[in-house]
Amino acid sequence: MLTLRLPDGATREAPEGALPRDIVASIGPRLLRDAIAVELDGEILDLNTPLRKGGNFRVLTEKDPESLAVLRHSGAHILATAVRRLRPDAKIGFGPAIEDGFYYDFEVAQPFTPEDLEKFDAEMKKVIAEKFPFVREEVSQPEARKRFSDDPLKLERLGEFSDDEIISTYTDGPFIDLCKGPHVPDTSYLKNFKLLHTAGAYWRGDEHRQMLQRIYATAFWKKEDLEAHLHRLEEAKRRDHRAIAHQLDLYSTDARVGPGLILWHPKGATIRNEIEEYEKALILRHGYQLVYTPHIVSEKLFQISGHLENFKENMFGAMDVEGASYRPKPMNCPGHIVIYQSQQRSYRDLPIRYAEFGAVYRYERSGTLHGMMRVRGFTQDDAHIFCTLEQVPAEIDRLLDLCDEMLKTFGYPYTIELATRPDKSLGTPELWQNAEKTLADALNKRGQSFTYDDGGGTFYGPKLDFKLIDAIGRKWQWPTVQLDFNLPERFGLEYTGADNAPHRPIMLHRVLVGSMERFVGGLIEHFAGAFPLWLAPEQVRVIPIADEVKGFAQSVVERLKARGLRVHIDERSETLNYRIREGEMMKIPYMAVVGKREAESDSIALRVRGVGKKQEIITVADFVARLEDELATRALKP
Repeated sequence: MLTLRLPDGATREAPEGALPRDIVASIGPRLLRDAIAVELDGEILDLNTPLRKGGNFRVLTEKDPESLAVLRHSGAHILATAVRRLRPDAKIGFGPAIEDGFYYDFEVAQPFTPEDLEKFDAEMKKVIAEKFPFVREEVSQPEARKRFSDDPLKLERLGEFSDDEIISTYTDGPFIDLCKGPHVPDTSYLKNFKLLHTAGAYWRGDEHRQMLQRIYATAFWKKEDLEAHLHRLEEAKRRDHRAIAHQLDLYSTDARVGPGLILWHPKGATIRNEIEEYEKALILRHGYQLVYTPHIVSEKLFQISGHLENFKENMFGAMDVEGASYRPKPMNCPGHIVIYQSQQRSYRDLPIRYAEFGAVYRYERSGTLHGMMRVRGFTQDDAHIFCTLEQVPAEIDRLLDLCDEMLKTFGYPYTIELATRPDKSLGTPELWQNAEKTLADALNKRGQSFTYDDGGGTFYGPKLDFKLIDAIGRKWQWPTVQLDFNLPERFGLEYTGADNAPHRPIMLHRVLVGSMERFVGGLIEHFAGAFPLWLAPEQVRVIPIADEVKGFAQSVVERLKARGLRVHIDERSETLNYRIREGEMMKIPYMAVVGKREAESDSIALRVRGVGKKQEIITVADFVARLEDELATRALKP
């Protein structure tokens, strides 16, 4: 018998193989009516999946966030049902739920068109109206192969099953899929959905395999949630950093340089430089020392670090230099380790904090490249801390303070995830458990809430991922704090302790912005190109109304430049309205319009970005004071 522990502390006994549906019914018929699925020790099961273990048992309804993934996974099957009805020749791949919706992959002769999506949408509504139940069956390998004899993609997956692995299928009406679930009870549960777009996707993510057609979609329990999500998608299109960057002349790419390699234009470089200068001052105040390491490194270093063993597919190929193999570095940490090892270290030297704005290179597949967000060459604000075991809690606490200060400066709220040991990793389970506990203890001591990302750590250690929430509610990962017991062991790092004996230091990895390219791309979308004054490439544009006040306008420019402001004068013969509209298009924080009256009173007619046609008459001295205050506080808005 299996023992199931309910949230209220009660227990239920059930035979092995019992259905969750029966357990829920025993708790209450009304609950069964509302039930979507169940959670058993963290695993989500639908109501028709036989129970094979006991544990903590919880019923999920529409009110539980976890149920949304069950709805979306079911939506993927309904989509596939519709596609196969209209396109019987389509070979089926997989259809998982993802963070904001779901997708399904199909192998077809020709790409899907927008007109196809309209037909699939209409057919899905018919499938939903037919209220097909999701029927689960467990079958043998021969039976499964018989059922999917016309679907080579499914047959390939069946060939990967172990002898003792349970093979299950789900049927809704005419459609059958190889799937372990979970699913909602029937197709009518999908009421609020939207097919979004199609894209090419290599089978199993391998660019050497065939290209499939992926249909992306989303679904929500409530209509208003779907409408809000679709509004966010439209807002995201409006904020697309690639279009805004082109409009503001911030960066470009060029096939002659290579895909995924960013060319920073002067205005974009200004934004980048302001961020770097701010961060340098911040980390120097926190006790870091700046270092620099080469762009290419002997392959031997990556053999020691484990990157060749665990990260090779993301590294650029080796180049021969006088018979030795070198590679562009994908990370800065091995170089910082070598600097640490360049001399004998004492416990009195620790902690040592090295920081670098270092260019790194990673082989991202061409299909994944996306503007500044996914690139092959980027600048990483890497830092590594070498310390004693006893110093680790204080250093993590200091890192949490550092990340918090930096994110508040840019106006990002955030959450934290603790990413644990992945399947592919270095070191013993005991080392990982100790490292994960150390990070959790540091967060708990601060009263900092966090969630776990099971298996999301790097191959050499667990980490804290800071998930930034942007202006339209999307989450981005930027700051990361990683605790590493493994690389010090692999490199044989040492320091001399107070007992005059050698000891192994602990290593902490951290980034604040991570990839500078990706961070700036995210900022473009977060601010929709309307950067706060301290980051704006052009902070003030002075616009003289007539020729006779150009001299005064130039004097305003010189006074602002003398205070270190980035200011430009627009003396063109275009109309005033034309020049103002152009300044608005360029998202300049302030436009200072000057005419005869302003010249006589040493003032300007100030137009502030985002407040329409309203003008404020202000003296040049007061305007300078206002700007200096905004710059000193790094105010987020004019």
